[in-house]
Amino acid sequence: MPALAAIGIVTEDMDETVRFYRLLGVNVPDPDGDHLDATLPSGIRLMWDTLELILKLDPDWTPPVGHRMGLAFECASPAEVDAVHRRIVSAGFTSKKEPFDAFWGQRYAQVIDPDDNVVDLFAQLPTATS
Repeated sequence: MPALAAIGIVTEDMDETVRFYRLLGVNVPDPDGDHLDATLPSGIRLMWDTLELILKLDPDWTPPVGHRMGLAFECASPAEVDAVHRRIVSAGFTSKKEPFDAFWGQRYAQVIDPDDNVVDLFAQLPTATS
């Protein structure tokens, strides 16, 4: 079976995209052209291509409608979920869901990147001991 190695994102504003993902902690290089990629600690690469490049590669490409795919970033702790969410929103980006303790046992929040992609932030909640 082929291994998932990268996730590609089409962006209309590379500079704002770089700013957003750096706030998440992704080590994104400075923009220099129509394509960027960064390797996450998990080994998965995030790749960004400008809309102009995508249209050169596929002139019939159209933006998807609706929430077709999500990105989820696991934080080290519930407090980190709150801190990352606060950092991103304080920088002017949009929150979709404020941090909360979800019934499935995670601290969970959602933010929206510059291209309207929903990005989940989560961390396991500590389990109660008897």
